Amino acid sequence: MNSPAMQVATLGGGCFWCVEAVFDDLIGVESVESGYMGGHVDNPTYAQVCSAKSGHAEVIQITFDPAQVTFRDILAVFFTIHDPTTLNRQGNDSGPQYRSVIFYHSDAQKREAETFIGELTAKKEFPRPIVTEISAATKFWIAENYHQEYFAHHGHEPYCQMVVAPKVAKFRKVFADRRKSK
Repeated sequence: MNSPAMQVATLGGGCFWCVEAVFDDLIGVESVESGYMGGHVDNPTYAQVCSAKSGHAEVIQITFDPAQVTFRDILAVFFTIHDPTTLNRQGNDSGPQYRSVIFYHSDAQKREAETFIGELTAKKEFPRPIVTEISAATKFWIAENYHQEYFAHHGHEPYCQMVVAPKVAKFRKVFADRRKSK
């Protein structure tokens, strides 16, 4: 039996270096690219996005095999590794480019995201209301080359050690059975 076609998920959960590093290690994920979505400037640069004037969020675009990992599984990881209750902020990173956002690529993804957030809210999984935006996917602009696989290439840098590494460690602990490499 043939596996269903690959699907795409686009998520913003603060700095894309953090989110990319986690999803690179999830079984069923074929690729993860850091980029920008949700703004009004064509082909934005990192400087434009960081200025908070382009309207874009830092996002990752995940290509995944739904026979190995579902969109719901991806959402479970996403809500474990970032704080969906802080508007336009993750830790010390603040501004609309760091907003918590799910850019859906189908009505099914939209429904799944709404249902998942509803379940988390009903279970009171977080001490404050979830502010994650759910929006239709727009044009994905891939980030500059130096942002791709940033943690893999610069894991020794202080920001990576203090911010990215703890998220990767949490993923590896909570989802140990879903990791590509153990």
